[in-house]
Amino acid sequence: MNKNDLVKAMAAKAGMTNVDAKKALEAFVNVTEETLKAGDKISLVGFGTFGIAERKARTGINPKTKAKIKIAAKKVVKFKPGANLAM
Repeated sequence: MNKNDLVKAMAAKAGMTNVDAKKALEAFVNVTEETLKAGDKISLVGFGTFGIAERKARTGINPKTKAKIKIAAKKVVKFKPGANLAM
C-alpha cells in the first residue's frame, strides 16, 4: 500500500474526503517527526510505540572492496508493535 492508497482507505473508513484524509495523514507524519526529533516517544495503545534508538559507532566492511570502514554512530527511529498489531 502506498500513500495514495492509504489516503483513500482512511477517507473511506472515516467517511471523509480524500483531501481531508491527506491533510490528516500529513499532520500525523509531521507531528510524529517533530516529536521524535525532540527526543520524545509516541505511544498509541494497542497499535505500537515510535521511539528513537542510538546506534553505536562500529566497524563494517565495504562489500565491493572488502576494506574495513568506520560506520558513525547515529540515531534511528524504532517501532515496537502493540498487542493488537501482532500477527
